[in-house]
Parts: sequence; C-alpha cells; structure tokens
Amino acid sequence: MRQRTGQRTGQRTGQRAGQRAGQAARLYVAVAAGGFRRYATYGTATAAGVFTNTVFGFIVAYTYIALWDERPGLGGYDQAQALTFVWVSQSLLAAGALIGGGFQEEIQERIRTGDIAVDLYRPADLQAWWLAADLGRAGFQLLGRGVVPLVAGSLAFQLAMPADPLRWLLFLVSVLLGLVVSFAVRYLLGLAAFWLMDGSGINMMATVVSIFFSGMLLPLTVFPGGFGEFVRVMPWAAMLQVPMDVLLGKNEGAGGAARALGFQAGWALVLLGLGRLMQSAATQKVVVQGG
Repeated sequence: MRQRTGQRTGQRTGQRAGQRAGQAARLYVAVAAGGFRRYATYGTATAAGVFTNTVFGFIVAYTYIALWDERPGLGGYDQAQALTFVWVSQSLLAAGALIGGGFQEEIQERIRTGDIAVDLYRPADLQAWWLAADLGRAGFQLLGRGVVPLVAGSLAFQLAMPADPLRWLLFLVSVLLGLVVSFAVRYLLGLAAFWLMDGSGINMMATVVSIFFSGMLLPLTVFPGGFGEFVRVMPWAAMLQVPMDVLLGKNEGAGGAARALGFQAGWALVLLGLGRLMQSAATQKVVVQGG
C-alpha cells in the first residue's frame, strides 16, 4: 500500500513538474514572438537598415577585392570565399547586435529608473525572459535585414555558397549559438548598470571591441602569430568568425565542425553562468537612481 501511494505521489509530482515546464516553455515562446512582432513594426528603420547594410557591403566587398588581388589566399580564403564572408556577415550584423543596439540599453534604462523591479516580480526568470525576447528580435533582423543584402551580394559578385544541406544546417546551429553568446555578453553589459548607473561608456567600448574582435572588419584568420590565436579564442569570435568558418567549410570534417560548435556552446555556458552570478549579486541589494 505504501509503495503504491509513493508511486502515485511521484507520478503527480512528475506531472506537475511537466506542466510547469510546459507553461514556462509556452511563456518564453510567447515572449520571443512578442520580440519579433515588436521589431516588425519598425518598417522605416528596417528599410534604412537594409539600405545601410547593402551599401556598406558593397564598400567592404570592393575593398576585399583589391586586398585579395594583392594577397591571394589571405587568411586561408580565396576571393569568392572572402566575398561570401562579407555578404553573409552583413546579414548577421543586426541579428547579433555587433554594431550596437540590442536590449542592453533598455535594461540599463530600466535599472536607472527602477522599472527593473517590475521585471524581478514577474513569475519568470529574468535572464530567460530577456534571452527569449532577444532571440525574437534577432529572428526578425535575420529575415528583415539579412535577406536583401545577401541577395544583392549574390547577384553582384561570385560567392562561394555551399551546396551541401548539412553544411547549411550546421551553419544555422552555429548562428543560433553565436546569437546566444552575443546575448550573454550584452546581458553582462546590461547588468553592469546596477553598479555604473550610466552604461553609455561601457556600451561604446563594447561596440568597438565587438567590431574588431568578431571578424566584422577582417576575418580573424588574417591576424598572424600569437595575437591571431588570442582573438580566435575570445567569445567575440563565436559570434561571427566561427559561423562563417562553418559555412565555408574551414573546419576539417564533421569533427572540426563539432569542435567549432563546442567552442561556441562552451562560451555560451560560461557567459550565461557569469550572468546568473552577476544577476544574483545585483539583486541582493538593488540600488535605484531617481525613481
């Protein structure tokens, strides 16, 4: 009798846990969908971003052509691969918030005004909430600002797009991991406002570091020696350089691609863990300025 009672109790506990997990999953899916819809309303800003990405892509592409004419095979890429790097990276810039923007400025403002207290009272995890919202934003940016520049580049230049569907699947997984790493870095920047109050300075510094160390200006494989090895193991490499190398097949075989994805997943876990620790430390004693 006691055994059957224990089994029924365990079953009910498992069912309740499953229901809570399902409710949490539906909540975060709804938050992500809300983030997608929110940015979809900014039609003019999206059109301006598409135009900017396309024009900047042409500028960088012709710069790369001149550079690769002088240095064929620079960084391990032929010219078609280098141009592919340019145009695919243009489709990822806004999604990864590599040149500024993103939620960190909003969370910094909410900390400054005290509205962060509302977020902390929600029946949801603060980090997971903002991650879901940011992935929704990134999904829209991939479609809204990524497709047109890539199509324009494909029509104007000879690109080295892979024909292997598995390569594309691995690339999409790598992009997702890169977005999570980008979120984790920006979440740390957002929480820094608990101590700094004004995050504009650290945001500017973070943007400069992201532009240089992600591979946005030049592939990180171009940098020689110890400095090149250093930048390629930093988390910013996981945001852009690694997805591009996965797409271009620069990782040797399936094992190489697995190591690349593992590198991204490792940084995602480390940075998300740091975010949890920083969040815990910040909410132990909330300091509110002006509200």
